[in-house]
Amino acid sequence: MSVLCLIANPADPALDYALVARIHEEVGGEVNWLHQRIACEIVKPKLATAADAARGLVGGKPIDVALVALANRRKRLLIADMDSTMIEQECIDELAEAVGIKAEVAAITARAMNGELDFAAALRTRVKLLKGLPRARIEEVRREQITLAPGGRTLVQTMKAYGAFTSLVSGGFTFFADHFAKRIGFDEAMANTLEFDGDVLTGTVREPILGKEAKLSRLKTLAAFHDIPMAATLAVGDGANDLDMIKAAGLGVALHAKPVVAAEAQVRIDHGNLTALLYLQGYADEDFVR
Repeated sequence: MSVLCLIANPADPALDYALVARIHEEVGGEVNWLHQRIACEIVKPKLATAADAARGLVGGKPIDVALVALANRRKRLLIADMDSTMIEQECIDELAEAVGIKAEVAAITARAMNGELDFAAALRTRVKLLKGLPRARIEEVRREQITLAPGGRTLVQTMKAYGAFTSLVSGGFTFFADHFAKRIGFDEAMANTLEFDGDVLTGTVREPILGKEAKLSRLKTLAAFHDIPMAATLAVGDGANDLDMIKAAGLGVALHAKPVVAAEAQVRIDHGNLTALLYLQGYADEDFVR
């Protein structure tokens, strides 16, 4: 059995009653609004191609459509990427701006995140270009240039309130992941470690580099440790190094993702923010912990 989810961005509440009525008439099932004009679910749609039918009726409106399993719907483990997922920037690109080479580094980042380059090699190349950057400047970047992605704290706090374990697993750096994991409320954080000579970057990152294999491994390890079936796990990310964990999780979500990730993920969220992951699990707005 399945649930058809229709989700808009809270900043652009484009989901109207007339559209939902048309979709309901086409696919059948039971309509349940989770948040007026933002999120609605149709439980047990009768049409086998319900998601395709809904997308056809949605047309060009900024509304995400997803079909999720009814069983194990509320997940007990969340594992999330950080850069361009839980925060709005790529930290290494912002560090590169501090030394005047953002365009060069961002181009490498984009190719790595789309799966065109080996992640570890690309990370070493980019970090080498940051050699000599002072710790104080890195702290300034963290403080002034990094912003939390909308809905992230609500996602984490709500899932924790209902008993889930939450993990931030980043191919970025502990300097940022540890800090933002605490601000958002994650139970743990894992990331790569930048190496310093005194108070300046050496241009190297501690080995082994945390990449896609480590992310997938952490998902499996946490699920086993907490005795959580994979069907009750949720993974979210945007880059190619997230794809393995996204495909392995019970619910894998590509959030505003690179094309290669969006094409292969079980669910893609192109318009909604991180609260969309709560609506996918059947949480209504009144259930949210803010």
